[in-house]
Amino acid sequence: MTDSEPSTAPTSLSRTRYLAGALAWVLTLQFFVVEAVAIARFGGYSRGDETISDLGTGVSAAAGLMNASFIAQAVLIIAGAVLLFPALVGLGGRLALALLTAAGAGVLLVGLFPADDGGATHTVGAILYLLGSGLGLIALAYGVRPRSEAVGTVLALLGLVGTIGTVFFGTGVTALLGAGGMERLGAYVLPVGLAVAAVLLVRQQDDWRVELPEGEDVPLTRRQRRELERAEAFDRARARDEALEAHANRQRTADDEDDEPFDEEAAWRTPRQR
Repeated sequence: MTDSEPSTAPTSLSRTRYLAGALAWVLTLQFFVVEAVAIARFGGYSRGDETISDLGTGVSAAAGLMNASFIAQAVLIIAGAVLLFPALVGLGGRLALALLTAAGAGVLLVGLFPADDGGATHTVGAILYLLGSGLGLIALAYGVRPRSEAVGTVLALLGLVGTIGTVFFGTGVTALLGAGGMERLGAYVLPVGLAVAAVLLVRQQDDWRVELPEGEDVPLTRRQRRELERAEAFDRARARDEALEAHANRQRTADDEDDEPFDEEAAWRTPRQR
């Protein structure tokens, strides 16, 4: 195979790595369960008026559980991004890894430095998480789009909603949903988007990668792979037929050259006359 010819090879991710990365992202949904428990133990809490960080402060009966959830969320986001990174495509995949890692680092700071005594560190962590969530999902959308345009579109829309929620929350435009509601608009999209992406990647873990002339690796879906196989089979059959026809033409030409015209007079001559 020459350098100019495209090559096909199976994806480098093992089944175990796929499953581990996907499981990490699906488990980010634990946040919703823990938040619900913390709210239930926090008398008079309002999702619209109070922020998520309030659940991790000293006035919350489940502060330790909520902060542990934040820390676990950081580990799950980053672990999934690192494990599944080879399955993502192009610049979108590389940006997704960076932005999701930033989001994970942000929620880690939120868990380690609660709002009531974390000061600026907590604020920086919250900003990193919210910005990394929305923008990270938009980048992830482009990283998975060659596998599924529908899933890529869903992730892009979630990322856009999260980014809008983050901007409105950060600029104080909270009249519609309240401070807590607007913050949740920016924060909730990431676990949902990661779970959706994880399901897609597991379902297509046997995809191929095709190296394009410019060196970009693009995974093919099962349908695209079948179409590629049919096209390659057609090309092989056509090449075989052309080779057989060329061989037959050469054989006929050789036979024609070997056949000399029949000389009737020479056939009746005696050996001496010949």
